Amino acid sequence: MMSLLVLFLLVLLFLAFLSIYAKTPPFLSLLAGAIIFGMGAGMDFGTVLGAVIAGLGRVFALFAIIIFSGAVIALTLREQGHLERMVADLRTGFPGSWSLAAIAGYVFSLLTTCCITAFVILAPVIGRTGSDRHQKNMLLFLTAAGSVVSYTLVFPTPVIIPLLLGFGSGLSPLLYDIVAIPLSLALLAGLVLLFRKISGGKGGIAASSPAAGGSDVLSSLRAWAPFIAIVVSIPLCLFVFSLSHESMIQAIMLAGLATALILAPAEARSTGLKKGTTHAGLIMFDICGAGALGNVILESGFAGAVFPAVSGTLPAVLIPFAFTAIIQAALGSRVATAVIASQVMAGTALASVLAPLPLILSVAAGVCIVSWLTDPFFWLLHRTTDATIREISLAYTLPLAACGAGVLFLALVLHSMPFPG
Repeated sequence: MMSLLVLFLLVLLFLAFLSIYAKTPPFLSLLAGAIIFGMGAGMDFGTVLGAVIAGLGRVFALFAIIIFSGAVIALTLREQGHLERMVADLRTGFPGSWSLAAIAGYVFSLLTTCCITAFVILAPVIGRTGSDRHQKNMLLFLTAAGSVVSYTLVFPTPVIIPLLLGFGSGLSPLLYDIVAIPLSLALLAGLVLLFRKISGGKGGIAASSPAAGGSDVLSSLRAWAPFIAIVVSIPLCLFVFSLSHESMIQAIMLAGLATALILAPAEARSTGLKKGTTHAGLIMFDICGAGALGNVILESGFAGAVFPAVSGTLPAVLIPFAFTAIIQAALGSRVATAVIASQVMAGTALASVLAPLPLILSVAAGVCIVSWLTDPFFWLLHRTTDATIREISLAYTLPLAACGAGVLFLALVLHSMPFPG
């Protein structure tokens, strides 16, 4: 049944062509890929459509509240000028321009549940801290890289949620983050050192105007209030309401959304809801398209036919990495890649051969390793910085590839240990 593997690779090449050359919206290309793969695998059209609908619905149910809440919170805060206040607060703890750019991308990616949203919000603020065009661009590249690091490693981002649900049986999100957060921060520190060295150590904070809303404690509390509500609601969801981890994620994001909307003036609330709904809708369509393709691949019997055949050619811990890296290279979307990887591999022997932690880290490494022409973030940087493809490849693609290699190395180390990862 290796023909399924050939079909899979051909469909990925087709999706890459639609993305790069035909400029087809990801939802349409993923939907087309799902139908082509299903029909090519011998499924009848009705079965393919049923698998597409089931995949769409499953992913929408998992991510709709999370993505919508994160987008509306971020854009409601931006309408009030609170995001600059938050960056100013981060500046007090990270006064250097390089560390500020990295930690701002890292933190805002978690807060908004989207690395691209975080970058779009931060770019005007971080760009002002550069003393010249080169330094401004390097700071923006570092912000982007920092946002991707947390987005691909730390729970509860949309990349890690499906991986924990698919592979994390017996692994609590807290235990996972005890490993993932120090790992991601170590990678972030490495990126800061790398960018400082590339730029010759130059880079002080340029003078900037005070954040909107003043500099008092009250304005900071209002800016951070939605995220304080999210953190405070976690123990309530776990110990008072005894929610499952999947339900808890939805509940805490709703708590943050409610706080942001209640505290916002009417005009900011209305604009934040309108723009946030539009932004969330675009993201959700892409992710749901990935869910459709992933479910069709799963229903075709791909996992049972292909993974046993390739298990003898690679060490077990490298198979999830290689499989995910191929999908990421073709699709570009990190969440779409994670959704497809979790759906396809969850039912394979890999889930029983590998401990949950090294398995999740192996997939996360694959999500991070290829950030090139199919990556929408790559072209966003191209538009924002006006840098060449070569410059973006050197300052964004290669640093993230190095981070992916570091994550894979830890996965290999944990897999070699005699105790469960």
